[in-house]
This record gives sequence, C-alpha cells and structure tokens, in this order.
Amino acid sequence: MKKRLMLTMLLITTLVAMLGCGEKEVITKDEIRPIKAIKVGEMEPFGGRWYPGKATATQVANLSFRVPGTVARIPVDLGDQVKQGALLARLDPQDYQVALNSAQAQLSKANSGLDLAVSEHERVARVFDKDPGAVSKSLVDVRKAQLDAAKAEVVSAQAAVESAMDNLSYTSLKSPYEGVVVEKFVEQFEDVQAKQSIIRILDTSSIEFTVNIPETLMEHVDKVKKTGAYVVFDAFPDVEIPAKVKEVGEEPSKTTRTYPVTLIMEQPEQFKVLAGMAGKAKGDKKATAEIAAEEGLVGIEIPITATFSDEAKQSFVWVVDESSKQVSKRAITVINLTENGAMVTGLQPGEMIATAGANMLVEGQQVRILE
Repeated sequence: MKKRLMLTMLLITTLVAMLGCGEKEVITKDEIRPIKAIKVGEMEPFGGRWYPGKATATQVANLSFRVPGTVARIPVDLGDQVKQGALLARLDPQDYQVALNSAQAQLSKANSGLDLAVSEHERVARVFDKDPGAVSKSLVDVRKAQLDAAKAEVVSAQAAVESAMDNLSYTSLKSPYEGVVVEKFVEQFEDVQAKQSIIRILDTSSIEFTVNIPETLMEHVDKVKKTGAYVVFDAFPDVEIPAKVKEVGEEPSKTTRTYPVTLIMEQPEQFKVLAGMAGKAKGDKKATAEIAAEEGLVGIEIPITATFSDEAKQSFVWVVDESSKQVSKRAITVINLTENGAMVTGLQPGEMIATAGANMLVEGQQVRILE
C-alpha cells in the first residue's frame, strides 16, 4: 500500500512538471525585470579595458669584481638608493698596489736601458758615418738590435703598468647606473673570486609594466603604439601614469593564448614605483577613438548580446531611460562585427542600453539595473 502511494505521487509530480514545461511565459509591461546595462561608449577594445600586470625594473644586474681578493668594505645596505658611480664594495688593494709598484719599477728600469741603448747606437753610428773603417758594420747592427730590444722592453713594461693600474681600479665596485640595492651575496672580509656575484642592483629610473593581451585583440595594439597607454597601481588607484609600448611578444602563451606586451614609463612624482608592484593598464581611450575615426571606423562598439532583430532583419537595442528606468526600442545599423561585439550607428555616447535579455523585454517596461 505504501509503495503504491509513493508511485502515485511520483506520477503526479512528473505530470505537473511536464505541463509546466509546455506553458509559455507571458511578458507583461507591469513586471519590473532586472537587467544588465552599460552606457554607450564605455566599451572599447584595448583603449578602454583594463589589463592586470606587474612592474619590473628596466635593468637588473648582478655586479662582480674582475679580480679576486678579500672584501674590505661594503658601504651599502639592502634597499639603499645609489647614484651612478657610487662605491658599492671594495677589495683589499694591498697586493694590487704592490704589483703596480713593481711594474712601475720595471718600467723605470726599461726606460734607463732604452736611454743607454739610444746613446750606444748613436755613438757607433756617428763614428761609422765619419770613418767607416773605425767600427765595423756588424757592430752598428748589434747596437741597432739592442736599441730595438730596449724599445720593446719599454712597451712591455708600460703595458704591465697599465694592467696593474687596471687591476688596482678593479678592486672598487661602482654602480653602473642610478638604482636600488636589492641583494648582497657576500659579507665583509670574505675571500671572493673574479666574476663572483657580489651585489644585485635594480635600475628604477624608469619602470616596465607587462600585461597579457588576448590574441583576438592584438590588432588593436598598433593603435596603442601611436597613442600611448596609462598604468594604475593597486596601491595608488587615483594616479594614472602615462606609458608607452616598448615591445610586443612574438609568441603567445601555450595555455592562455595571450601575448605579452611590455609598457615603459618614467617614475611618477607622487610615489616611487618598485619592482613587483601590481596594477593594471589600458590604452588612451580618447586618442584611440580619434585614430579609429581617421581610419574610417565610424560608429560605436556595443556587446552583440545587446542587439536583437525583427522579422524584417532590422536590428534594435533597448535604450534605458535613466530617470524613469523604462526601456524603449531603438533601431540601429550594424556596420560590422568586431572581436568584442558590433560596431553600430544610431546611438549617442552616454546613452544606456540593456546588454542581456533583450527578448524578455517589451516597450515601456520598467527595469531594475543590476550592479
């Protein structure tokens, strides 16, 4: 009995559901329908959409000494701002100073030998010119060879002095540009080898900002190259920093199918941008629109979901009166389809249109705009 009652209830429930599915919803003017809407002109491709990204330094360098030695001094700490040419670290210069002194002594000795060789060669050459029988030609040749050897010794000694001077100068590690110290790899009094990393420094005079653009929108990046872009950092949302396109990646990500686009900007006056700071970027909306007009792209881009057609294939949108919150049907002309929607005429910038549920509205219906 109990099983029979449960079976009967199940059949009744199924029948009610089937009848309900067959009913057609009646749309009435009095019903307040929630909708999504946008203001016309607020939808642009790269020129109006924000793309998240992260700041990086334009230059990053791990600095090292060219010669080995013992670290005698590191006058900077992590986070220090340094000027170009500022001393970052120094090796104990004693051994290199001794080598320079020795090279200079060898140069002095070579110069003395050169003076003697010049004097001997001039003497025998003068005698040979006046009385060829007084000295032999072979002796003149010997003195000439000694003179050439003395000159070579001077050149070699000069090179040794210059090398020793260079090595002594290499004991001072200086900043190649204005930047900030972000890492120290060694401590004072450590013995280090040539080309061993000592300090990492970032060039923060200008900042790069990388965003990832979908492959379907890459054609719009050329407009941004001409007009520029703006970057806003999360920590300072009220400051827009002008930027330019520095480079565009040639290969997309295999997972997201997006291309990296690198922007570059100068440090703003309001705050200091540090590497790693997160933010977002967009193209110059006004300038992008002006270029689009110059290229004959007349019209306003709207979402394709905002449009609907009648039996005569005329396209329409629902325009929302912001004061009464009522909709009215407006005929539009679709110029062409874009990657994000449709380029149309018949609307004015600033007008509000419904972007979804166009087939569920009737003329004069009141709506509630969803956030």
